[in-house]
Amino acid sequence: MNNRMKLEFLSKSSNESFARATVAAFVSQLDPTLSDLSDIRTAVSEAVTNAIIHGYGDETGTVVITCEMDAQNQVTIVVEDHGAGIADLALARTPLYTSRPEMERSGMGFTVMETFMDSVDVWSEEGQGTRVTMTKTIAPPEEASISTPDQAAQ
Repeated sequence: MNNRMKLEFLSKSSNESFARATVAAFVSQLDPTLSDLSDIRTAVSEAVTNAIIHGYGDETGTVVITCEMDAQNQVTIVVEDHGAGIADLALARTPLYTSRPEMERSGMGFTVMETFMDSVDVWSEEGQGTRVTMTKTIAPPEEASISTPDQAAQ
């Protein structure tokens, strides 16, 4: 493990952008591309929104995010709640399915996470909560090509 952080906050929609920005700031140490950073922010946003809306609904609970980076520039992000849990995980991961249709949810949260991250693993148990583990490898920045005046003249 190269570096690690843990963030805990109340399941309020207003904290979703805070979580997204905090994870992005932490991952910035790896000098990711803007595209990689955007992908991570989007995936975290979806995971946190799911925890708030589907995990706790109208109740207030705690969402916990842990992030780890290793020496190979792999980032592991875990978003966890101790809310309702998911009764049918396979159904919940089906594109366009939502357990809260009255809220006009798109049902694309897991699909979005899977699109933007290298891997997404979900554990859930009814009445115990849900844990979403996402990984993404950040390619090291390419060395800048610096030409000297002699090289430029050739």
